[in-house]
Amino acid sequence: MPRVRRRPEEARQAILDAAATLLAEGGPSAVQVRAVAARVGMTDAGVTHHFRNRQTLLTELLRHGGRRLRAGLANIVAAWLDDNADLPALITALHDFYRGGYADLAAALHAAGWRDRGSGMLDPVVEALHRARPPGSCFDDTRHAVAALHQAVAMDVRYGNAFRRSAGLTDAAATFDAHAQWWAHHLETSLGLSAPGRAQGSST
Repeated sequence: MPRVRRRPEEARQAILDAAATLLAEGGPSAVQVRAVAARVGMTDAGVTHHFRNRQTLLTELLRHGGRRLRAGLANIVAAWLDDNADLPALITALHDFYRGGYADLAAALHAAGWRDRGSGMLDPVVEALHRARPPGSCFDDTRHAVAALHQAVAMDVRYGNAFRRSAGLTDAAATFDAHAQWWAHHLETSLGLSAPGRAQGSST
């Protein structure tokens, strides 16, 4: 790339975005100062001016990638709640999010050592679904259901087709759309959901 002049904050952002792409494409070993510099049109010295060395860059990258993941999930949840909290719509939105490169980023961040020390990113989803369950339902059951769904959808982008084939599912039955319908139906049945998002029960 031709080299361009940027303000310091723009340069840092461009470096982190390029490093995140390299991380998702090739794992931690792909994040080298020279490779990042080539992606953003800088010299190696330009990158190290903003991030002292590769280790500093990796440390900041983990924070940057974690913020991207949290912000993306927060946007999905907010949009879902504004759209009547429909369970199939949530499954599709999560899948589209991870298919847009975030599944690879999440896996690469984890491999590089990043751990989200916070909790409850999907608490609004848990609460919306729990309100639609029968009174007296176990709140932890709702949490387990949402956690299992989130894990399954995030992994589906990388392994879903192979895992479905391993169970003998082929052709139309092996598509994500068919699997998403299965998830929605069985979650609604197991949780006893009425109309997701419409208050009915209360937390226990």
